[in-house]
Amino acid sequence: MRLEVTPTESVAIAMALYGLAGTPLHADAASALRKLVRVMPDADLVTARELADRASRDTTPVVPRVVADALHERTVLRIDYADRHGTATTRSIEPLGYIADHDYWYLVAWCRMRDAVRAFRTDRIESLVATGEPAPPRRLTAADLIVAGH
Repeated sequence: MRLEVTPTESVAIAMALYGLAGTPLHADAASALRKLVRVMPDADLVTARELADRASRDTTPVVPRVVADALHERTVLRIDYADRHGTATTRSIEPLGYIADHDYWYLVAWCRMRDAVRAFRTDRIESLVATGEPAPPRRLTAADLIVAGH
């Protein structure tokens, strides 16, 4: 089987993969894009690069790398977080997963301060420290996502 993608299709794929920058899937997206580039004919690659140079891209990552790493490695984070009213707190959290809406990414985590699952909007995390402390095993359930969303 041979992958046949037009230059325009390859730019569409690249833009979609580029949109995953700063998310938990950023490394896999970058790997997929490298594989796509390797199999493209040289002439198509030149055309695709010219098209891509004219495309608009947002370069702001939406999920800090240390957060994605803590989720993957299942370690505790210490965060300074400002809620929707601007009230700042320092919390130790155990990352469980991510959810997103059209505008924001949320880190769903066990909050040690609240002794419950909470969702933290990633752009409201003012500072964070990877503690390296292993987080105890916890399961994220559908009910947790409903509670975290409120």
